[in-house]
Amino acid sequence: MTPESGAVPTRRTGIDPRGPRFSAAITSVLLLAVVVLAVGGLDPAALVLLALLAALFAWAAIAGVARHPFGLLYRAVVRPRLAPPAELEDPRPPTFAQLVGLVVTGTGVLLGLFGIGVAVPIAAAAAFLAAFLNAAFGYCLGCRLYLLLVRARVVRAA
Repeated sequence: MTPESGAVPTRRTGIDPRGPRFSAAITSVLLLAVVVLAVGGLDPAALVLLALLAALFAWAAIAGVARHPFGLLYRAVVRPRLAPPAELEDPRPPTFAQLVGLVVTGTGVLLGLFGIGVAVPIAAAAAFLAAFLNAAFGYCLGCRLYLLLVRARVVRAA
């Protein structure tokens, strides 16, 4: 996040912005696999994988993106091989984005458990779109939603 976004992290609390993009890349591949499994008629496997991804979204939403398994993998394996980031990012927007991912995938899982099988690939496709935008272009839809909500709260308080 840049100073214009209103989220200015300190060196101590910021995260490497490449970490969430790395996580989004892995997540997008797994979400695409859910869609392929569901379209291919392997509904139980698609539901199980989507439930696993929902659990990972919950993990990041509760513990924060820095403690997410993909974030830990990034810090342990990828980050040491890269130059330091130009700037750090506030972890709150990506963490909120994980909450949005949880809501989307969790809804798909719940509806899938209630027999609405088409909800699984639809939820996975929606989450895939958001994850892919972040991984490929660095555009985080959940982060943008977070910033809009923060700005709306500031305007309302004024």
